[in-house]
Amino acid sequence: MRLTDISIGNLRRRKARLLFSVLGLTIGIATIVILYSITTAMKQAIATELDEYGANIVVVPRSEGLALSYGGITVAGVSYDVKQLDMNAVTAIRRIKDRQNISAVAPKLLGTVKAGGRQVLMVGVDFTAELRMKKWWEITGRRPKSPSELLLGHGAAEEFHKMPGDTLVVNGQEFQVAGVLKEMGSQEDGLIFGDLGVAQKMLGQPGKLNLIEVSALCLSCPVDEIVRQIGAALPDVKVTALRQAVKGRLDTVERLDSFSYAVSVVVLLIGVLMMGITMLSSVNERTREIGIFRAIGFRKSHVMVIILFEALVISLLGGLAGYAIGTLGARAAAPFVAKTAVSIGWNPIVGGVALALAVVAGMLASFYPAWRASRLDPAEALRFI
Repeated sequence: MRLTDISIGNLRRRKARLLFSVLGLTIGIATIVILYSITTAMKQAIATELDEYGANIVVVPRSEGLALSYGGITVAGVSYDVKQLDMNAVTAIRRIKDRQNISAVAPKLLGTVKAGGRQVLMVGVDFTAELRMKKWWEITGRRPKSPSELLLGHGAAEEFHKMPGDTLVVNGQEFQVAGVLKEMGSQEDGLIFGDLGVAQKMLGQPGKLNLIEVSALCLSCPVDEIVRQIGAALPDVKVTALRQAVKGRLDTVERLDSFSYAVSVVVLLIGVLMMGITMLSSVNERTREIGIFRAIGFRKSHVMVIILFEALVISLLGGLAGYAIGTLGARAAAPFVAKTAVSIGWNPIVGGVALALAVVAGMLASFYPAWRASRLDPAEALRFI
């Protein structure tokens, strides 16, 4: 009779203990799979939302500056050889190698205009790209849908006493106020936002830009590489990565990773402990059986193989069941836990890792009980016959 046959026969005779052992390991592996699947899906969803939340790269014209100082006194510098940005720069950015990692490109032209008898700063924007990037904007009214519509900052709306639906004359041209931004406590409160093409004509700078804001997917591709590619495509501009924005986004994602790993380790340790207690109890109950094996010539290594093979079978069953139950549980719980639309599928890599974890946990938990069984004195064990 082979040692594996003895192990299988013992498992068949003790179906209740087999079920309890498999259940304990299944719960541990299922918990890890659920936690990992949900946190991974949440991490991807949050990373995508953060990557699309504001700009993390700014493209501005390159200029040379001359600082003037004399006798320890510095006066205002002089800028010369100022390069101009135009719409071709936007096209070049959208054609870089890692363009699939760019969420939004928002070109802008800033200039002073006359509105309501006062000088005010107007920002020409591509509203589709701008509103995609500035997701924190809360608009009273609606977003502009035509070149003849404006978006007013909260302070500008109060200064001109305008509400959504009113008209505002800017540089002699009448516009309709489509919406008003809620107060943000920033410079944007006092600005007028208009269509980029209209602003370029109004300011006498057709096709020109002051700056371009880029929202890059910093989780999928290093921002430094995107900056390098934009710089290579536009050698006459200055490309700057907003390090603080990138760092803040990555820190948020890394915290989710740390939380997931910490809880997974705790749950895995609990699973190992449960498995170890169950196997140790099984060994204690089988003292007479082990004593007979040793009395008829079974070596210590044979006893260990019998116990460890039982643990291997339990581990494989627990790992497979844990992966299946964990994946189904994650798919059911994700919408309630993540509070957002996340997709969780059958991942063979996760299944392989879950199975490996189950086997490792089962072997570690069963090693001491197997070692203890192999060290059992046959004469002492036979006293229980």
